[in-house]
Amino acid sequence: MNKEYLLDDLRELVSEPVIIAMSRVPRELFVPGHLEGRAYDDTPLPIGLNQTISAPHMVAIMCELLDLSSGMKVLEVGGGSGYHAAVMAVLVGPTGHVYSVERKPELVVLARENLEKAKIANVTMVEANGSLGLPEHAPYDRISVAATAPQIPESLKQQLDLGGKMVLPVGCDRQELLLVTKKDHGFEVEEKMGVIFVPLIGVEGFKEQQI
Repeated sequence: MNKEYLLDDLRELVSEPVIIAMSRVPRELFVPGHLEGRAYDDTPLPIGLNQTISAPHMVAIMCELLDLSSGMKVLEVGGGSGYHAAVMAVLVGPTGHVYSVERKPELVVLARENLEKAKIANVTMVEANGSLGLPEHAPYDRISVAATAPQIPESLKQQLDLGGKMVLPVGCDRQELLLVTKKDHGFEVEEKMGVIFVPLIGVEGFKEQQI
């Protein structure tokens, strides 16, 4: 599938700002060289180290649920090759910023290279345990988690600003994509759809031996 066909299909799922952001990010820069010809297939693709780049429709849906806008500060957990962070960076614009946490150092280096090639300047890649978030830059307007957790990590909930939103998959055998909103009285949690993601490894995620 080529880029134009893919974006036309995604218009049935998400709003035009998300489509425009995805049109501005060359996904082929974020997949391994031998898979460039499949960059616009609507499917996850391996990026090495048992990790994947999410299917374009999943990136689009998560961005839509987060309702990203100019100037927002975003935390991403599970940075991978940098593609999802790049799309969110376009949506929050030059006055916004995305902090993307990735636990595998090789992928941090790869993502930084990919973002530079794509001329995305408002993303900071950080090597850290994503299940604990990134408290030094909290609170965040939005949090996006690209790995499934056994439950909603308390650390991430506490790093959301009031009115902030987080989207994340939760579950093991059966995963559900959740939208979490921080309100005056606590947290509102909405189930959105069944999904399949790699596991979130860490203190508030799964242990290595559990997977």
